[in-house]
Amino acid sequence: MRAFVFPGQGSQKIGMGADLAEASAVAREVFEEVDDVLGQNLSRIMWEGPENELTLTENAQPAIMANAIAALRVLEKEGGIALAQKGDFVAGHSLGEYTALCAVGAFSLADTARLLKLRGRSMQAAVPVGEGAMAALLGADIEKATALAQAAAQGEVCSVANDNDPTQVVLSGHRGAIERAIGLVKEHGIKRGVALPVSAPFHCALMQPAADAMAEAFETTEPATLRLPLFANVTAVMVSDPAEVKRLLVEQVTGRVRWRESAIAMREAGVEHFVELGGKVLAPMIKRSAGEVDVTSAITMQDIEALAKAL
Repeated sequence: MRAFVFPGQGSQKIGMGADLAEASAVAREVFEEVDDVLGQNLSRIMWEGPENELTLTENAQPAIMANAIAALRVLEKEGGIALAQKGDFVAGHSLGEYTALCAVGAFSLADTARLLKLRGRSMQAAVPVGEGAMAALLGADIEKATALAQAAAQGEVCSVANDNDPTQVVLSGHRGAIERAIGLVKEHGIKRGVALPVSAPFHCALMQPAADAMAEAFETTEPATLRLPLFANVTAVMVSDPAEVKRLLVEQVTGRVRWRESAIAMREAGVEHFVELGGKVLAPMIKRSAGEVDVTSAITMQDIEALAKAL
């Protein structure tokens, strides 16, 4: 069995998608449609920068999605590969969940771009700049990270945002609490705590205003039928009911990204081959979590052509 997976924020970089757009009219159409829908030249920012504009949450989220969907469309239209025939499940890391849903027809490309623009903008606006922070804990499992978060909170928000793999967990919350957590890592048997260069504390209770904004958006933009089931971030459980998908997407804004558990759950469901489209960040996490599985990452035209032959 095979799962197609899609990367999240942090996988963006200047030049992303440029070579693919140059090599493929199909890819160019994706970037042009996203530009038109958003009313901005996002593709220029992706290809030329400046980097500080690309890393803005409201730009990074639709950019990462567009890059992955461009790779998917090339695979489907030029490689002759139908995702619904070659895959059994999909999953995505945080914003990548929206990419996964676009890939299986739950949202159109245009709606996905609009939703991610709103999501990014709302997440940025939920907490004043400087009040929130995030930190990656290296050499930490979920038990150690949870204990550290509880010790560091001291009345503030400090919680697990991403359970990425058995060796990497991300905390999110008030800046003071995150700084205390970094200072306490050694006491909790954790190798290292690294402050992340993010503009807001994602996936914690401080994001509730953004969750409310997404709930409102889904009243007019509802998910359609999924061509393949999704393993949801906040539950690490397979879901295919559009109403349930909508509820979980709202919950996902403040909830934990259970990526380690999702990788294990997909492996237990029979997945032996994972295909990451549009990035190369999820592959090592999946291998550390799910063990002996085959993981392929496809970003470039060469990658996609090789993948099409292998599938």
